[in-house]
Amino acid sequence: MSDIGQNDAFATPVDMVAKTQNVDPVSGLDQHDVLKRRDRYGPNQLHATEKQSALVIFANQFKGMIVWLLAFAAGLSFYYRDIAEGIAIVVVLAINAAIGFFTELRAARSMEALARMSEFTTRVRRGGTVLSVDAHELVPGDIVLLEAGDVVTADLRLAQASNLQCDESVLTGESVPVAKQVDPVAPNSAIGDRKSMAFKGTAITQGAGEGIVTSTGMATELGRINHLVQTAESVASPLELRLDRLGHRLVWLTLALAVLVIGAGIFRGHEVAAMIETGVALAVAAVPEGLPVVATLCLARGMWRMAARNAIISNLASVETLGATTVILTDKTGTMTENRMSVVRYLTSGADIVINRTGKSLQFETGAGETDPQADPQLGAVLRIGALCNNAALEQGNQGPLGDPMEVALLQVARDAGQGRDALQQTYEEVREHAFDQDTKMMATVHRDKDGVFYAVKGAPEAVLKVCTRVLEPDGARDLDAATRAQWQERSRGAASDGLRLLALAQKQTEREDIPPYEGLTLAGMVCLRDPLRADVGAAIAAAQAAGVRVVMLTGDHADTAAAIARGAGLGQGGQLTVMEGGDLDALACEGSDRSLQDRILSADVFARVAPATKLKLAALYQQNGHIVAMTGDGVNDAPALKQADIGIAMGQRGTEVAREAADMVLKDDSVGTIIAAMRQGRVIFDNIRKFVVYLMSCNVSEVLIVGLAVGAGLPMPLLPLQILFLNLVTDVFPAFALGFGAGDERVMRQPPRDPTEQIIDRSRWILIGILGGAITASTLAAFSLALHWLVLPTEAAVTVAFLTLALAQLWNVFNVRMPGSGLIVNEVTRNLWVWGALVLCAGLIAAVFWVPGLSELLKLPDPGRAGLLLALGGSLGPLVIGQAILRFGPSRWSGV
Repeated sequence: MSDIGQNDAFATPVDMVAKTQNVDPVSGLDQHDVLKRRDRYGPNQLHATEKQSALVIFANQFKGMIVWLLAFAAGLSFYYRDIAEGIAIVVVLAINAAIGFFTELRAARSMEALARMSEFTTRVRRGGTVLSVDAHELVPGDIVLLEAGDVVTADLRLAQASNLQCDESVLTGESVPVAKQVDPVAPNSAIGDRKSMAFKGTAITQGAGEGIVTSTGMATELGRINHLVQTAESVASPLELRLDRLGHRLVWLTLALAVLVIGAGIFRGHEVAAMIETGVALAVAAVPEGLPVVATLCLARGMWRMAARNAIISNLASVETLGATTVILTDKTGTMTENRMSVVRYLTSGADIVINRTGKSLQFETGAGETDPQADPQLGAVLRIGALCNNAALEQGNQGPLGDPMEVALLQVARDAGQGRDALQQTYEEVREHAFDQDTKMMATVHRDKDGVFYAVKGAPEAVLKVCTRVLEPDGARDLDAATRAQWQERSRGAASDGLRLLALAQKQTEREDIPPYEGLTLAGMVCLRDPLRADVGAAIAAAQAAGVRVVMLTGDHADTAAAIARGAGLGQGGQLTVMEGGDLDALACEGSDRSLQDRILSADVFARVAPATKLKLAALYQQNGHIVAMTGDGVNDAPALKQADIGIAMGQRGTEVAREAADMVLKDDSVGTIIAAMRQGRVIFDNIRKFVVYLMSCNVSEVLIVGLAVGAGLPMPLLPLQILFLNLVTDVFPAFALGFGAGDERVMRQPPRDPTEQIIDRSRWILIGILGGAITASTLAAFSLALHWLVLPTEAAVTVAFLTLALAQLWNVFNVRMPGSGLIVNEVTRNLWVWGALVLCAGLIAAVFWVPGLSELLKLPDPGRAGLLLALGGSLGPLVIGQAILRFGPSRWSGV
């Protein structure tokens, strides 16, 4: 047996496919052939990706450089028997890991969803007998029988097709079922044009047929998509990369400071062991223990907020990633549009009749005003033909509408206009149907009525016009001359250019029911249908554009239809819309493709006739050119690109399980507006992270400088390691956490996306950290010196003054990260109730050091007396004054936001 797979079966005559598959379509394979072929090709299954275990998810929480640095600091603490410090750091690590683990436990299982698509039974003809077998048992050469409602379980070359239509939207993105045929098609046909094939994973919506299995399992088109999903590279989120880079910098900063101070201390005659212990204290001081915890909690709260807004996030970092997005690649069907057909206009000889719908109430508007279908014979005729020449059903048990979406739309508009099919069939009893034929591109139904026999016909406008000899006018039918025919053709082309799908509607009245249906017809009019835009799409795209985010539409639909939808949604710049078709993108598959081609691709607004592999390449191309890519979609064909993108966004209601499981975010309400809300939340989160990182780092820099300068100057240690850790876990974490809960600035979505390469802490913010950290250091060392030499306190009491000065200065430092230009008293920090709650909590915890028995002894902080307390309070206000002066008079780029 030689192989003809899906690469060429669609372009090969059926008898040749049967011959090369060595099968007789009348009898099918015998059991011996089936067993041999199953050994050769294996089961008809898709390969599943190995499930990520809970243990792996937990282990992933310990990947960051900052986490490793903290673990190293904990190890040193245990080595030098500073047990309390080591335990405290381990507790921090455990809290951070627990939060990340429990919020990411429900990660995507994309390949399991793909595999579940194969869990069907299929009717096959084997040994001359029709059998129902498990879809996994199909082999190439099997003869599969199809009927409406079936899910296709392998790729089939159709051998018979009677009014057969397939819903291929999961593969191609097109919302309208595809009429199938037996005749081969052109060898270079795109997937959506391979009408002689039925593909695995698609659904039969109408008719019946038979097909020869040409591909099973991973060799099917669905299997190729499976492979794309498996091989698509999962990209680390921008936030993860930024935090990791910050961790690397902290490693080198910590090592440099520790070595410098240890060397200086040994040079000044301190014991080596004591200086190494001091180095450990510096490591503890330099590393912001609260950073991973606060970042994780901030992202987790973003997840909870998004869940309340119908956006389910599968991993923490995706919350921030959406805020960094520079381009959104969106599918059309079900994302931009509602994935349903709706009648929007009728073209009659008298007028263009526009439909305005309010619920089930319809108004038919013409240029002269509203018209009544009961009084308008032309409108009544087109409604009646659309309802009678129809195989759909508005209700099928509890399933809702069933059948071709265009036919469903025709039934709905006729019913709401008072011409329901059930009522019509009492007058027009159906006696015969001429099923839609791919060659004639028409369908007809034959009815008996009081005047004899009534023929209702619908089909492609060009096909129906060709067989019409008369046209229905307001005052009756008249001959259809060449000039009138040309006018109808022009009206049809004009409506199609608006992105509408058209059907021509015709009729004839005779005395016989056995005459040819497509002769001597009277054209009643044309119906215009649209897969309508989702109500919130326009506003969502406008909001994205105002935020500097490009929205690019990818679709398997034709260019004209895609362009009309894109214009209606507001895509493009200044009314200019650039459309590229899938064939123009073939060069992307070539290494080193032309740079000018890449530039044209990157500037396009719409990509039509796009195949799944091309979507994947487009997402990668944008990423290679420095973009942060969000990909939206709902079909199986979107899954590879959803995984490749920096953040994949799937539709929860209309989306396939495959798309939902491959995505980072699922929209429960399928609302594009939810994406914009999530994008705003992502931007706010990054700004908040930047705020609390500036806050944390300025506080930790001050601790390093205090210890380092004191050792270098030969002063007593102003802070002990356990005291530093207490501050890091108390006065650092809670204010930083409060900053992370900020509601954000109202202007955040009127700013362009930040540079994807921009660090969390850039040069200007390092300068700001240095200034604020230096101010806290100067105030603390000044208070320490005054306590020693002016108040003449014992060293232990002077350490308490330094501890209190530093603690309070760090609390007041939270007000130094407000937005530049905001009010001194009223700003986004002072309006944040979480900040005030954190300050009260931290003040209480600091006071508890002196009130809780045994705690002051553990931390070695004796009472400094009233004078010492006042000195600490006064000294702590210095950094606040300096910080507010910078915000008022300094460069705006030094802002902590």
